[in-house]
Amino acid sequence: MKARHKEIYTSLAPVYDTLMADVDYESWGDFIDEIIQTHHHNPIDILELACGTGSLSISLAELECYNITGTDLSPDMIEIARDKASKFEVEAEFFPMNYLDISFENKFDCIFTVFDSVNYLREESELLTFLQRTHRSLRTGGLLIFDFSTPRNSMESVDYLNENEGDTGQFRFYRTSRYDAKQKIHYNEFEIEELDPKTGKVINTFFEQHKQRAYSLSEVLSIVEQSPYHLVAKYDGFDLIDATENSARVTMVLRCQTPQ
Repeated sequence: MKARHKEIYTSLAPVYDTLMADVDYESWGDFIDEIIQTHHHNPIDILELACGTGSLSISLAELECYNITGTDLSPDMIEIARDKASKFEVEAEFFPMNYLDISFENKFDCIFTVFDSVNYLREESELLTFLQRTHRSLRTGGLLIFDFSTPRNSMESVDYLNENEGDTGQFRFYRTSRYDAKQKIHYNEFEIEELDPKTGKVINTFFEQHKQRAYSLSEVLSIVEQSPYHLVAKYDGFDLIDATENSARVTMVLRCQTPQ
């Protein structure tokens, strides 16, 4: 059976939570909450971009101190996020939306996106556009928080990401991973099989290729300097310590100084 190529996070949506089973969303949510509380005096309205199936938004919503909105390019992921919010009885709203084209009438105190979402922006001009568009959706004094994966992270993670597989009962997936150090492009390729619930036989096969650029800290800092933001902090990993060029994952905290 020939695999059908699909847009990223379309066929992957039903297996995404299995794929991310090892991610500690509660601790990640605590880290984002700590950053927000450290750098904003009265945060209320929070927007997550590229929220996936909503696990992090839901974790923050459970704190009951924020109005949480989550968006993702994939309607399939948003549908799952809405179902999870209903299941856990948390107040969070989810909408399908491209994070390069945010279209809310209201503005937010904080916008965040994590887990390498901006690494999908492989051109520096795209990353600058992202900064400009998010700035328009923040109140003066609001925060943009985003993390990115560096070349070191790709080089260290490619072996354990490669030849990874999982099974939900209805779907199973197989991931291969490789890193082109010259181009600084990390490839994750997924073959997803849909199984007949009665026979267990494969009835559909899908293929998704994910390409992300690994940015150095200096590259991102240079782009931030061209943006309307003020740099507040750059954190190493999941600690409030200053990131360096040797950091594997960097979390940036930027402030909106003036309205657009």
